[in-house]
Amino acid sequence: MVMNDISDVQRIPMAGLQQDDPGGSGQTGIVVLCTANVCRSPMAVALLTRRLAALGVAVPVHSAGMLRQGDPPHPEVVSVMAGYGIAIASHRSRIARAADLARAGLVLAMARENLRYAVLTEPGAWLRAFTLKELVRRGEQIGPRPPGEPFSGWLSRVHAGRDRIALLGDSAEDDVADPAGGPLRAYEGTARLLDRLVTNLAELGWAHAGTPP
Repeated sequence: MVMNDISDVQRIPMAGLQQDDPGGSGQTGIVVLCTANVCRSPMAVALLTRRLAALGVAVPVHSAGMLRQGDPPHPEVVSVMAGYGIAIASHRSRIARAADLARAGLVLAMARENLRYAVLTEPGAWLRAFTLKELVRRGEQIGPRPPGEPFSGWLSRVHAGRDRIALLGDSAEDDVADPAGGPLRAYEGTARLLDRLVTNLAELGWAHAGTPP
């Protein structure tokens, strides 16, 4: 299935549509956050949306950044994502605002610096904001969300025991490195890593949960 544009990915028909509220309490959707919103986060959104669609899960997934509005994705991003059958050239960067983060049921940061930005911009997001690597790692420790459990309940269990000190510094364990300015193979490696991580996240958070009550 070839996607003509990233907006097409976000409009994929959901077979056996399964509505889900990632955060509960009226919070909806997932915000994926990186620095410039022209590389890692738009790739992650396209790949995660496709994985969720394959599971029949209807969760809005959007990306944002910390720097500027209106920038196109790097040419290398366009090229790499074309290899996944996804056209992403029409994407334009946007800055994550406090309201975006407050509404999100889940904030997925590409690195600790992006997680710090999210929590400083919207302190209430701390319970729902993780780096992608951290969420997958902690999710694997507690196991997949079981049938009948709201996503917000599973996320609360994943969050238990976290310390804000983990927001400090950089961490290879938590950060998806930014390939910006590197060779094409760096972008290809980032896309492979993101695809693996979002596949694991989709399996943990949605694949075993069944239809939400």
